[in-house]
Amino acid sequence: MERGLTNRHVQVMAIAGTIGTGLFLGAGRSISLTGPSIILIYMITGAFMFLMMRAVGEMLYQDPEQHTFINFITRHLGKGWGYFSVWSYWLSVVFIGMAEITAISHYVQFWFPSWPSWLIQIVFLTILALVNLIAVKLFGEVEFWFAMVKIVAILAMIATGVFMVLTGFETPYGAASLANISNQFSLFPNGVMNFVMAFQMVFFAYLMIEFIGVTTSETKNPRQVLPKAVKEIPLRIVFFYGGALLAIMSIIPWRELASSDSPFVTVFELAGIKWAAALINFVVLTSAASALNSTLYSTGRHLYQIAHDSPNRFLKAIKADTLSRHNVPQNAIIASAILIALAAFINVLPGVSDAFALITASSSGVYIAIYILIMVAHLKYRKSQDFMADGYLMPQYRLLNPLTILFFIFVFATLFLQESTFMGAVGSAIWILVFGIYSQWKFRK
Repeated sequence: MERGLTNRHVQVMAIAGTIGTGLFLGAGRSISLTGPSIILIYMITGAFMFLMMRAVGEMLYQDPEQHTFINFITRHLGKGWGYFSVWSYWLSVVFIGMAEITAISHYVQFWFPSWPSWLIQIVFLTILALVNLIAVKLFGEVEFWFAMVKIVAILAMIATGVFMVLTGFETPYGAASLANISNQFSLFPNGVMNFVMAFQMVFFAYLMIEFIGVTTSETKNPRQVLPKAVKEIPLRIVFFYGGALLAIMSIIPWRELASSDSPFVTVFELAGIKWAAALINFVVLTSAASALNSTLYSTGRHLYQIAHDSPNRFLKAIKADTLSRHNVPQNAIIASAILIALAAFINVLPGVSDAFALITASSSGVYIAIYILIMVAHLKYRKSQDFMADGYLMPQYRLLNPLTILFFIFVFATLFLQESTFMGAVGSAIWILVFGIYSQWKFRK
């Protein structure tokens, strides 16, 4: 494939890749669960996601020709788990794409409520599919500017918070001050269970962080770009998540935050920006479009990989294993886009849409299983002949790799603790068990 992404593209995408839409819309709910200690949860979760990226980064550094980290599962855990992972991951990302395209229609209808959602979804999907089909460089450029919108919005939030705190800015909630965070601080203000359940919300804000590693394979110098993109993840997490949350809770006492409202909108309105709601709607629209753009990029390459490694009659018929004259997996991208497009029609069918919601929720748990498998693959890699002793090594892997696996298991377990995620957790457990057994049986020796 074409190595059309530049260091500029990857570094900005790496920053934005750690910032989920959930920060803009879901921060109020996560803060309401556990107060200022939500910052600690973001830091803990971010640390483990960074460790996972160090494991992925180490293997990608050793073999930068890989366009998907799933190949390492196949290589080190066998074809059965590789087959399970590549299909599960591809479907999970497709469902994420479906969720994002649904969200896009809602954001557009904020301004144009009479526009049919299915039409909005098809138009956005078509445009972004074309972006992915034309050239990798164009994808990188579009993603760069999508990313910049998120970054600028958070920088504006942090700057607003700093200004208000330094000037003692008066709001209807009182003066902006760090005392709003420290006064009567408690690690578990709403109980241990709410603290624990907040982990799953925060975890999914980081979803698709592994995309950073995938994009580096299509740069001209992946071994130079990859370490820089990965090693700066902790700094980005502390600055963007920590900075934004500190700013929000310094301006508005956390107990006053409405869990259903975006704190970004509230803060910018307090700062005198009357069109704050429209501004944040634009930010989340570009964020969702960015996520959809990335899912098309990712699903296309993973389906292309499936067509190479586990071809079937259908994939052969659509020639999913071929590249276009622009050196992109054109047919695989188109096939993935068509499947994502089904969301436009599924959402208008009541019975089907309920099932779709369950499947989408289930894919979240499957995602965690794949993260666990990649960590296990890394352990196997360290003992294999592929191991590159002078590569980009994960520090203290004997301790930190198993700890990361345990953390992912913990997050998966928390899905069973909340009514809204329970059925999805059950669905993902069934998929992992049934499809996992089938995959092992299919490639039994």
